[in-house]
Amino acid sequence: MHRGERLARRVFFIASLLSVSVGLAVLGFMAALGLPVLESGMLWPILTDPWSPDHGQFGIAAMIVGTVYIAGLSLVFAFPVSLGTAFYIEVVRPARGRVLEKLVHLMTAIPTVIYGFVGVFLLVPLVRDLGGQGSGMCILSASLMLSVLIAPTMILFFARSIARVPKSHLNAVAALGGTGYQKTVYVILPHAWPGILTGLVLAMGRAMGDTLIALMLGGNAVAAPSSIMDSARTLTAHIALVIAADFDSIEFKTIFICGLTLYAMTGLGILGVRLCGGRGQ
Repeated sequence: MHRGERLARRVFFIASLLSVSVGLAVLGFMAALGLPVLESGMLWPILTDPWSPDHGQFGIAAMIVGTVYIAGLSLVFAFPVSLGTAFYIEVVRPARGRVLEKLVHLMTAIPTVIYGFVGVFLLVPLVRDLGGQGSGMCILSASLMLSVLIAPTMILFFARSIARVPKSHLNAVAALGGTGYQKTVYVILPHAWPGILTGLVLAMGRAMGDTLIALMLGGNAVAAPSSIMDSARTLTAHIALVIAADFDSIEFKTIFICGLTLYAMTGLGILGVRLCGGRGQ
């Protein structure tokens, strides 16, 4: 092994170790600050009760439901569009797809607040007119704009995964007279599946962790939503909105429970996607 290669391996190992350490340190920080709530036996009421500080209730159940609604619906919207765009870039029209790929790269550089303003002034009035009720700041508006935010990440990962499919396999299918459908289902998707899964995991993490779009478009209602036209508040938006003068109060401590809940939800989501991917292979 060359000296440069050994040095590179050490650098990469230190970088990965540092990343893991920072993640565990953040988790430990939230656990330490949320420990008084865990020790007081109020964890279950906080996870299940409604949010009503004036009545001594500090539950985040509505925020958990709002997070699942908005993040889950955004993935439902973004996944088929992203997968179709990736196939267009790499399989259907590779020459023209390069221009589209550059536009996708450009979208990744747009600040989240720009998406939020576009949603407020363009998407919200449209949803309000189509729905015929409410302010338009609801789960549907937030999830639609969030799907636009996470789509570039998914498209780029999907496209790279499809591009790594061996050309010899594709040529073999063509030589045998295989159709485009057979090439896609029996060759491209099985080879590209790990990368598609990685893109889905990253998009899910970003959807659940985004704050600004949910804050600007979700409506921030602290009641549990019953439909996609209802307003909702996510856990991240709740963390940003909670203002407590007393840092020792339960109201303030609940934001660390929100953080721990986000960690748990993201971890379970990633585990679920990995398990589904393992079974699909």
